[in-house]
Amino acid sequence: MTDWQSIADQIATASGGPFSPGRPQTVGGGCINRAVVLDDGQRRLFVKLNAADLVTMFEAEAAGLAEMAATDSIRVPVPVCTGVAGHESFIAMEYIELGGGRGDAAEAGRQLAAMHRCTRERFGWDRDNTIGSTPQPNREHEDWVSFWRDQRLGFQLELAGRNGYRGRLQQRGGQLLDRFGALIDQDPAPSLLHGDLWGGNLGYARGGEPVIFDPACYYGDREADLAMTELFGGFGGQFRSAYEDAWPLPAGYQVRKQLYNLYHILNHLNLFGGGYLSQAEGMIDRLLAELR
Repeated sequence: MTDWQSIADQIATASGGPFSPGRPQTVGGGCINRAVVLDDGQRRLFVKLNAADLVTMFEAEAAGLAEMAATDSIRVPVPVCTGVAGHESFIAMEYIELGGGRGDAAEAGRQLAAMHRCTRERFGWDRDNTIGSTPQPNREHEDWVSFWRDQRLGFQLELAGRNGYRGRLQQRGGQLLDRFGALIDQDPAPSLLHGDLWGGNLGYARGGEPVIFDPACYYGDREADLAMTELFGGFGGQFRSAYEDAWPLPAGYQVRKQLYNLYHILNHLNLFGGGYLSQAEGMIDRLLAELR
């Protein structure tokens, strides 16, 4: 059973004040974690739980939320604390009530562009994290091409091989690893990225204010975030137009977005199985065709 008293005590210590919530309210937490809302009449907190040995996953999530919140650009749930209670780990954060209707997608585009203007000198991050439940290495690189090869595509292709996806995927994928640098015909700045910005990780507060959550943060080419906003349903034309009004995308994005989204399709192959194999192989073929 969950040790709710230990969780409440750790929240109280982290926040510097008493916290005595009533009965936890179970809510959706995605396919990886269990989630509840804790409410003591003064504060409502969103708490995600998983196995105790996954506490580093929650620590990285909290660090990512704090990093994005510090940009003062787009709203994120402010983390309160992480910890271990009995056989479970947890992360507690601000509870933001999301509205049932549509929000201001154009404002989301403008605010994401503002977050992307927050940069560092190197690509990667000072800690590894996860993309879904897959480890995501973030060792820092001076060069974007080498970062994307070693920490993103190469890592996922190696994992796919260990998962039994060999043959054509590895052959063609290896060719792409050797040559894809020619597709990145620009010198991107290391922008702060959400890292897992599909439609399920953007919501709107009751007043229509955009909110992003469940990050897999690192510093990289901003186009990697933009590419994922067009995957799995997409964010819509108002979002994209407002983003480009705030910070236009350079020529060649339509090709590069396939390269960046290949990472996520390979991750889905590794997470969910062979239903993504033909899509991954097709994306690799199209990218290699661009290099002829």
